[in-house]
Amino acid sequence: MKTTIRGALAAVLLGAATTAGQAADLPSLKAPPPALIADEFQPFQVRLEVSGVVPTAGHGTVYDEGAFYPSPLFVPFGGNYLIATGLSSGVGSVVPGGSTNTSYAVIPTLSIDYYLNRNWSIEAICCVSQHHIQGTGTIQSTFANTWVFPPSLLIDYHFTNFGAFQPYLGVGVNFTAYWGTRVNNELWPVVFVPGSPVANLGVVGGFATHYSATVTPSWGVVGQAGFDYMFNEHWGLNADVKYIMMEPTVHAKVAVFLPQVPSFGALNLPVRVYLPIDPIVASIGVTYRFGAGSVPPLFPRF
Repeated sequence: MKTTIRGALAAVLLGAATTAGQAADLPSLKAPPPALIADEFQPFQVRLEVSGVVPTAGHGTVYDEGAFYPSPLFVPFGGNYLIATGLSSGVGSVVPGGSTNTSYAVIPTLSIDYYLNRNWSIEAICCVSQHHIQGTGTIQSTFANTWVFPPSLLIDYHFTNFGAFQPYLGVGVNFTAYWGTRVNNELWPVVFVPGSPVANLGVVGGFATHYSATVTPSWGVVGQAGFDYMFNEHWGLNADVKYIMMEPTVHAKVAVFLPQVPSFGALNLPVRVYLPIDPIVASIGVTYRFGAGSVPPLFPRF
């Protein structure tokens, strides 16, 4: 009897050992360790865009800067030709009926970003455009043509919780320089206001032309809203809209001729034009990001 019990126990122990050995040979059911994910933070970005520049204002206000001459004709009127014609009430006053319009433009633009982290970036934007300042009202001519260089510096916030679609908002400062300003020397008629001192003297009209113009630089605030749609960590498409406060001053000199009094020759009249342009710039282009691993985020916690 004892022999039978011992044999049964040995068989049980042998079966358990065999089962344990077979279990040890089975593959482990534990999940594999997670793969290491490389940080694809791209600190640098370049955008190349095509932009449409649309002035929201562009209507200038013309001021009398004072035109004084030794001619006896103007002595009774303080020597001011614009006062004598009824087109001005004195130095610094508005010349009624005279204004300007500023032309549209389609230009290439370039922007460069440095990302402080995944959300915040500093952006520099530059472009060059040419605009025509068209006289209206009492200034029926192409007032001037000028080249415009309006670099801007902005701080942008990028929303990164929408996947490939990454909208952003930005605000900054703009400085605009103007160069190559020229006038077209177009003639336009000058009709004196009835009842004005010059009209009362029998001078009924004349003609004028610009012969010089300069545009002072301007500073202003710039804001933008846009988005990038990224196909991968490097390439994407971009679209945005910017508003730029751009309000320069134009200083011009006008030559006026009186056919009825040819002995006077050309009367040189300085005028000043306050010219708010304040354009909206709509852009679309290509985004390229690069530099992963070259520079760590400057402010990774923000």
